[in-house]
Amino acid sequence: MQIQVNASKREDQGSGASRRLRRAGKLPGIIYGGGQDATPITLDHNDLYHMLQKEAFHASILTIDVDGAKQSAVLRDTQWHAYKPQVLHIDFQRVAADEKIHLRVPLHFVNDDICPGVKLEGGMVSHVMTELDVQCLPKDLPEYIEVDLKDLSGGKSLHVSELAMPAGVEVVHHGEGDPIVATVLKTGGGEGGEEGEEGEGGEQA
Repeated sequence: MQIQVNASKREDQGSGASRRLRRAGKLPGIIYGGGQDATPITLDHNDLYHMLQKEAFHASILTIDVDGAKQSAVLRDTQWHAYKPQVLHIDFQRVAADEKIHLRVPLHFVNDDICPGVKLEGGMVSHVMTELDVQCLPKDLPEYIEVDLKDLSGGKSLHVSELAMPAGVEVVHHGEGDPIVATVLKTGGGEGGEEGEEGEGGEQA
């Protein structure tokens, strides 16, 4: 998905200048990296607010148009107001086509409702992770990673090592082990009911 963000260079800096920008419906930000100096920028707050509601905006190579000069970048950080739906500051990092980037990509779960643990055993799927740290070249960055749960049975878990990763994409591990992505929780279905009936029968005997 091609996403373009329009911005302009920000001359006035400091907390006072940022407050004035926000009152005028603007959003202060910065774009850095790529072997270039950091560039303070100004963006339209409402435009960026709506873009931030889209999942793809957080895991895509963005085109930042700064006064007509286009640069490729990824979203790195946003600062939000404590209780208002207002973005206070936004950070972008430039990317180079030949350098790997490290980003968190959302997980999309499919076939929850037809996996054996749910359909046959009456369990409930728990999504332990909702996004995954990956690294890859910009051209290989996926908008999301699909997690197919069609074979997951009750009491079993799906681990990171079992995910089908897109070509050129590597998982970035934090710590040791093989983290759980999803699991099927038993919800006290038929087996529990049978045990209860046996117990009652024992008491009557």
